[in-house]
Amino acid sequence: METLWAPWRMEYIINGKENGCIFCNRQHQGGDAEKLVLYRGEHTIIMLNRYPYNNGHLMVAPKRHVGLLEDLQANEANELMAAMQRSVVLIRQVFSPQGFNIGANLGKVAGAGVADHLHFHIVPRWEGDTNYMPIIADTRVIPEQLVDTYKRLAQVFKDF
Repeated sequence: METLWAPWRMEYIINGKENGCIFCNRQHQGGDAEKLVLYRGEHTIIMLNRYPYNNGHLMVAPKRHVGLLEDLQANEANELMAAMQRSVVLIRQVFSPQGFNIGANLGKVAGAGVADHLHFHIVPRWEGDTNYMPIIADTRVIPEQLVDTYKRLAQVFKDF
C-alpha cells in the first residue's frame, strides 16, 4: 500500500471548523498570510480556499454578511463581479490555467459549506488535472503547498 502524506490536514482534524463566519472573521487588517486573504475592497474580500480543489482556488465574497444573491446591493454586486474578473486575470498571470470553474453553491442543500455568507469559488483548471486519485482513493492531489500558492498570488494581488 502506498502512503499519501497530507500533514496540513491535521490542523483541521484537531481543531475542526472555525468558530463564526470565515469571511467575517477575515474583515480586519493584519495576519493576511495566515488568514490567506489576498484582497479587501470596500465591499469585497478575496481569499484562498484553505481546502482547495486545485492550486489557486479562490473564494470571493461580499464583506457584508449576506446569504442570498438577491440581497446584494448594486454596489456590492458590481464590486463582487469586478473582483472575480480581476482575480481571473491575475490567476492566469501566475498559473496559466487552461480554463476555470466559477460558481456559487446557494444554500446548504446546494453544497454551500458557509450557507449564510454568499461567496463565489474561482477554480483554475488544466488539461489532465483530474486523475484516478479522486475516483479510487477519494483523494485530490494538490501539487503545491498552500503557503507557496499564497506567496505567488500575493505578489500580483498587492496592486489589485
